[in-house]
Amino acid sequence: MSKYTIEDAEAVGETPKGLWISASEFDENVFVPYSQIHDDSEVYRVGHDGALVVNEWFAEQRGWV
Repeated sequence: MSKYTIEDAEAVGETPKGLWISASEFDENVFVPYSQIHDDSEVYRVGHDGALVVNEWFAEQRGWV
């Protein structure tokens, strides 16, 4: 499966279904479901920061690609 990486991401909030992400390329925090976070991601829990890797399909649907 293809993937898309968002550098300098930080998980700033969490729900049972996903994470709220802050990143310099976003104007506001965005919600990313756990099901769309790739196994290669450095960000997968609140307090983690680094590269957030998501499924490319998800990124395309959000207009990030």
